[in-house]
Amino acid sequence: MSVSEQERLSAVVASYGEAYAPFDAKMRDYMMRAFEPHFRDGRCLQVGCAHGDQTSLLLDRFGEVTVVEGAPEFIASTRARVGDRARFVECLIEDYETDERYETILFAHVLEHVEDPVVAIRKLRSLLTPTGRLFLVVPNAEAASRRIAVKMGALSHLEALSPDDVAAGHRRVYRLDTLCRDTLEAGMKIAQTGGIFFKPLANFQLNELMGGPLVSEAFMEGCYQLGFEHPTFCASIYVVAEAG
Repeated sequence: MSVSEQERLSAVVASYGEAYAPFDAKMRDYMMRAFEPHFRDGRCLQVGCAHGDQTSLLLDRFGEVTVVEGAPEFIASTRARVGDRARFVECLIEDYETDERYETILFAHVLEHVEDPVVAIRKLRSLLTPTGRLFLVVPNAEAASRRIAVKMGALSHLEALSPDDVAAGHRRVYRLDTLCRDTLEAGMKIAQTGGIFFKPLANFQLNELMGGPLVSEAFMEGCYQLGFEHPTFCASIYVVAEAG
């Protein structure tokens, strides 16, 4: 890992903090619901664990989970949460070497961080079994909330990096077509695409309002269901890919 990449990663860790974010936690639940019909039983690889919310959910679904994470702080936080139920490897995915192959690989909200997304996807392709599936999930440039931000003048255009994007270490913001482009360029076959959660408000607004009278559980479920009909307005977009 180069010094510059280590410095970027350390800055990202500092920006995440330990604060509980209700909307982020809810989105991880929604991801698992959306992906369940497409999961393959067998070994699971998670790339990037942050504070371990998604790792916990994957361990409830899969018998064997390996976590590749470049930040030792995130590994410590996740290990404190799940113990020895998962196997942890501290490195960037581009540097991960193993003879193991995986039926399911989850690469959720990481592709926007990496230096070369096509190189990263090719690496993941090499780690799949012949029947395995890769789940690529990224924040959506065309989310309804970002469209509103452009109309407000808070963003110059849909693919502009917001201050929060910069603080989180994002290098790019994807649309569904650009996510598909990078997946295909990496030599993968696309089995499924979609969006998760029709997003009318920004994260900070949802965090503030969730659980109250304005954003009820029924409202959240309605936004989740509407996302299947309007993926380009969703909070996150995804590709389910196979080695081909």
